[in-house]
Amino acid sequence: MPRSPLDLTTLAARAGEEARPSGSVPLAEPIYQSTVYAFPDLEALERAMSGEEINPFYYRNGTPNAGTLERALAALEGTEAALVAASGMAAISAALLGVLQSGDHVVADARVYGVSYALLAEELPRLGIHTTFVDACDLEAVEAAFRPETRVLHVESLTNPLMTVPDVPRLADLAHERGAVLSVDNTFASPAVFRPAEHGADLVTHSVSKYLSGHSNAFGGVVCGRADLVAAARTRLTRLGGTMSAFDAWMTLQGLKTLGLRMRAHSGNAQAVADVLANHPRVRAVYHPGLSDHPQFHRAMELYPNGFGGMLSADIDDAPAFVRALAGRIPLAPSLADVVTTLSWPWGTSHRALPEAERRRLGITPGLLRLSIGIEDIGDLLGELEEALEG
Repeated sequence: MPRSPLDLTTLAARAGEEARPSGSVPLAEPIYQSTVYAFPDLEALERAMSGEEINPFYYRNGTPNAGTLERALAALEGTEAALVAASGMAAISAALLGVLQSGDHVVADARVYGVSYALLAEELPRLGIHTTFVDACDLEAVEAAFRPETRVLHVESLTNPLMTVPDVPRLADLAHERGAVLSVDNTFASPAVFRPAEHGADLVTHSVSKYLSGHSNAFGGVVCGRADLVAAARTRLTRLGGTMSAFDAWMTLQGLKTLGLRMRAHSGNAQAVADVLANHPRVRAVYHPGLSDHPQFHRAMELYPNGFGGMLSADIDDAPAFVRALAGRIPLAPSLADVVTTLSWPWGTSHRALPEAERRRLGITPGLLRLSIGIEDIGDLLGELEEALEG
């Protein structure tokens, strides 16, 4: 008996879904926005739910776009696995909570990003996890901070905003000798200029809204590392609901395709700007690893042979006037790593969460400006900066 024609409501719900590419595939990955997936039988569902087969089943547990991005980032960082998250802080939180439990201890660089500092100093103690903050460039201080219950050493590959360069290989040795995990936030560098896992890091995190996507139009974070540590982080992230959206994963993947090209331009331009600012009478100090007076210059040259990315900071006479002079040309924005150059004010943005005394102790003063150098023509960029300094 022939089937009756489908009702319009049924047809509207299903029409077009049967059309699938045959004989060709899209060059750019489509966005998979579906929040749930159907299975032909119980056995297929069980294989997906158990992890026996990698098939999507529910948005909070991951999307095809997130899976593509995870594979790409694991390949770029040279790690066994990767996990994308809704934000950089979601990634760091999941990475740490995958390792830590009540009674454990963390050693962390005192110069970490302000919200990372707040997580370690204010949030984790509520769970019975405590942190000792040290100068990660002082190996003796790091070693002295370890306790029998220390499980994680957390640092940044290039610190925000003063661009110090911890000795990641030595820190990895220190952590591993004591049975701890080395966690490295690699946001400022990106895998185009530094891969912490190649130097012993167990966990590598990023805010993907920075260099990985590169255009200030996608948001998220990533944890890369050993498969067991990433799996533990995934469990915590799924339970806490920190899933990256399919659209953000898709947008990040589009930006990621030009990472190598962009980072060469960022690095070259930042070095040129640092050289000019370092010799200008209105600039009191410049913080960039490529300057010969940088305290870790020789280490930086060894670990970063392909450049240092686009970040630098400068202590400038009358910083508010300098910012006003650049209005309309170089924007003041509380983020970084766009293809256009931006300014930021660490005192009131990235490190606002730190107590004032701690900010000053670290060298983060009200006159310090962070510059995220873009990929513009270097002549145009230097001209604008010099004009603003003279003005």
